[in-house]
Amino acid sequence: MSENNKSRTDVNKLGEFGLIDHLTGQFPLYNMSSVKGIGDDAAVISNDKESFTLVSTDMLVEGIHFDLAYTPLKHLGYKAVVVNLSDIYAMNGHPQQITVSIAISNRYSVEALEELYEGIKAACAYYKVDLVGGDTTSSLKGLVISITAIGTSTAEKVVYRHGARPGDLICVSGDLGSAFLGLQLLEREKQIWLEHPEVQPKLDDQQYVIGRQLKPEARRDMIYQFEKAELIPTSMIDISDGLASEIMHICKNSNVGALIEETGVPIKNESQLLALEFNLDPITCALSGGEDYELLFTIDPADEEKVKYMADVYIMGEIKDPSDGIKLLSKGGKLHTIKAQGWKHF
Repeated sequence: MSENNKSRTDVNKLGEFGLIDHLTGQFPLYNMSSVKGIGDDAAVISNDKESFTLVSTDMLVEGIHFDLAYTPLKHLGYKAVVVNLSDIYAMNGHPQQITVSIAISNRYSVEALEELYEGIKAACAYYKVDLVGGDTTSSLKGLVISITAIGTSTAEKVVYRHGARPGDLICVSGDLGSAFLGLQLLEREKQIWLEHPEVQPKLDDQQYVIGRQLKPEARRDMIYQFEKAELIPTSMIDISDGLASEIMHICKNSNVGALIEETGVPIKNESQLLALEFNLDPITCALSGGEDYELLFTIDPADEEKVKYMADVYIMGEIKDPSDGIKLLSKGGKLHTIKAQGWKHF
């Protein structure tokens, strides 16, 4: 068959995770040390029977994942590290090292890159991880950042997406939707500035949601709370693409259904008010917003008392049989099928 006659499939038809499955689904693991390959928050590599190495990588592309019109380079460097460390914490692990690779266009000065790396350095200092390598190359347009995080866990403590069982309780750390609303606010003020450069942005009373977008934090504290309570979740994932997308990942990998109660989804009061200002439903922002970098996890019901005493943790639902589907119980008592409408990379 000639090249011109081959069919062409748009990557949008598959989406990010469909494309990953399509391209990598037929790759076998040849090494006994490769415990978990593609399909979780991080790869799991066995050092011996007890010790595991966790590896995760993420890429941020200018114009796709960040807008320098309102993203300071120092904040960008910090966030680029945090989003990778969050994947290690989502495996119940401890990050130890990172590598940083960047591609830069000729409009970036040395001083600009120093700002970027000041943010990377600040994140390394706060989370106690070491920068151990990377690469630098040129880009025809804009900035690309690729970071790999390396961490550790043990065979008995590592947590995957596939361990949820019917009857398990669904828990989440922190609050949801604020990062998405911070992005909406920044985008609105950017458009106002482009049309009226003399107008100063109104951001002083929305520092929380802006911080959730520009300088998120990974939930390292949750891993220490798990250790203190002697709790190992049955499954876990970090919330990068929205609560709906992440609970669907857990359900798909665990072959289960889920019921989430709207009244149990944690949303800050200021975020609810801002959502209404944008004519948005707060629960929709929480379900589909993304970039919260909170931890969504399930626990055995026998561990409920342990979770009740954890700071900043909320029980919001229950794992069900796969035949029950993935549902949201609204405040009005109606059941709605949850659909993933979060961040789409293509």
